[in-house]
Amino acid sequence: MAKVRFAPSPTGYLHIGGARTCLFSWLYARKTKGKFVLRIEDTDLERSKKEYLQEILESIKWLGMDWDDIYYQAQRFDIYRDYAQKLIDDDKAYRKDGAVFFKYDFSTIELDDAIRGKIIFNELPKDEEVIIKSDNSPTYNFSCVIDDALMGIDYVIRGEDHISNTPKQILMYKALGFDLPRFAHAPLILSPDGGRMSKRYGATSIREYREMGYLPEAIVNYLLFLGWSPKDDKEILTTKEAIDLFDIIDVNKTSAAFSMDKLKWVNGEYMKQKSPKQLCALIRESLSETEFIPKEVDDILLEKIIVLLGERIITLRDFKELAYFCFYDDYQYSEDASKILANNLTKEINCLIDSLAKIENYEAEIVEREFRGCADNLGVKVRVLVHPTRVALTGQTKGPGLFESMVLLGKDRVEARLKRLIDYWKEVEE
Repeated sequence: MAKVRFAPSPTGYLHIGGARTCLFSWLYARKTKGKFVLRIEDTDLERSKKEYLQEILESIKWLGMDWDDIYYQAQRFDIYRDYAQKLIDDDKAYRKDGAVFFKYDFSTIELDDAIRGKIIFNELPKDEEVIIKSDNSPTYNFSCVIDDALMGIDYVIRGEDHISNTPKQILMYKALGFDLPRFAHAPLILSPDGGRMSKRYGATSIREYREMGYLPEAIVNYLLFLGWSPKDDKEILTTKEAIDLFDIIDVNKTSAAFSMDKLKWVNGEYMKQKSPKQLCALIRESLSETEFIPKEVDDILLEKIIVLLGERIITLRDFKELAYFCFYDDYQYSEDASKILANNLTKEINCLIDSLAKIENYEAEIVEREFRGCADNLGVKVRVLVHPTRVALTGQTKGPGLFESMVLLGKDRVEARLKRLIDYWKEVEE
């Protein structure tokens, strides 16, 4: 049973790297049937914001993770000051200009990292360090050591950028007489070009991915595989499977490159697992603030549109672009439709309008039969009518099944949009 913590700072939104650290920590705690502690490192009173804290907590919950205990460092200042005084009393620290300095008693340090193996520290860059600032707030390393010790944290799982802090913290543990936890430093998540993650390669915070329409379970699955993978090469795991299979010692030492394409693929796989009813609720929630879906559209129609679009919906927000033609008539013809529109087929489209007008039972099979019959009567191949019709009805050269789209739009809207295409050709000629 391992007690593990995640310690975010509410000075910004939950970063993708922080979310992965949280995931690794949470999984290991749950795998060992231990406890997962959330510790809010809000000692920077000026930069810590309530809105950031709220977003961090909401993002963790949204990703499907819970916690057993939560602590706020801003409420523990007296504890840090008491331990600083203890170090002063033991001649291991001293006060100067309102701040408290810790004196490092350094010798070579060997660390058995759960991920990276043996790490040897031969020196420190300085002989002392501030542990209580002049405003009486604690510094990161000092508060971190005290809290991990007092909270009984067994495993400190964090990014490799914290390796340089580790020897300093070890010396503080020893000076205070605390037992050391086991450290595990996970590799960083890199951009595709090997640099630090930035907006150039997509969003960097969980909040942004949520707004982009990604599913929480897809993000969790993708983050899990950034630095770890099961032995059977399976790429999609349930939460239970992840808990059963994950072990912190199996995390890779090398950094993993972030790929939006792979994330989209993973999200698409999870979207396929959702029923139209489930997607209906998720899409409504995702697009609620945009007022994109007309109020008169009920769930029955919305589910029909979802079925029509099928696997083209990779993220929840994709629905907005893909389904625009289902709700609105004011779309523009796409640029790649220029070659199709260059061929004026007014005569042929008028014949198609007449053929479709005869249909009383507007069903896909009947519409397709009349459509093909019209092409035969005109002596042209079906594709001659298919391409301009698709552009007329959707504004795009590619899309869902044409005849199914026609049925969903209905007889009157199909006729109106075909006539709009004829009007377009008239304007071009003029």
